Amino acid sequence: MTGSEASPSFKLAYVPGVTPAKWVRIWNERLPDVPLTLVAVSVEEAFDVLRGGGADAGFVRLPVDRTDLSAIPLYTETTVVVVPKDHVVAAVDQVSTDDLADDIVLHPLDDTLGWERLPGQPAIERPATTEDAVDLVAAGIGVLVVPQSLARLHHRKDLTYRPVTDAPESRVALSWPEEKTTDLVEDFIGIVRGRTVNSTRGRAPAPAPAEPKAKAKRPETGGGARRKPAAGKSTGRNPRSGGSGSAKGTKRGKPRRGRS
Repeated sequence: MTGSEASPSFKLAYVPGVTPAKWVRIWNERLPDVPLTLVAVSVEEAFDVLRGGGADAGFVRLPVDRTDLSAIPLYTETTVVVVPKDHVVAAVDQVSTDDLADDIVLHPLDDTLGWERLPGQPAIERPATTEDAVDLVAAGIGVLVVPQSLARLHHRKDLTYRPVTDAPESRVALSWPEEKTTDLVEDFIGIVRGRTVNSTRGRAPAPAPAEPKAKAKRPETGGGARRKPAAGKSTGRNPRSGGSGSAKGTKRGKPRRGRS
């Protein structure tokens, strides 16, 4: 390697709520010589980071602009409502959006659910971030509907959450610039998809050397062409059988008649 060549490395972006630790661990086991750097990004800036080269790939939330970015959907998250522990919702296992009709439902600017119509009563203003909205829930201002991973990320002891059965869902995907689908990106795709180290796409193993063809063995002939048996020698057939193995000159004549 010349001094102008940079050592290989891999930058992985991820949005709040995604936990990439499992995939990073597998990467470090398979490619210990290629350091992986994590880049925490907000939902809004994730795609600009990928396009600008700030990361080789990233865990993002759909939708993804497929004009210049590739994406592999990975999983869909459960949607939950975050409420104070003494809220009536805390007494049930799950709720619907209709159950929130009398509540103020906070709608942060970094919302990831893409509501067509937000349930409940609108707040006076929208919180800047999901984290700010969680603080408002703790203050008794309203409730918050988010993907479950964000409820866990911003967990507080005085809050709890319950699934919302008919709310929009957030989907997480692995995305990267389409024109920069490098070997390292292919390696990471293989890890995320659960491929084994021997089946990672994009790293085709070198073809095995062809084995030399075995030469056909000639039948052993005892030193040449098959010999004919010598004249007068038996070929192994019974001479009494009348076959060609009988001795020559043994033709019998007619019996003589006795003189009267």
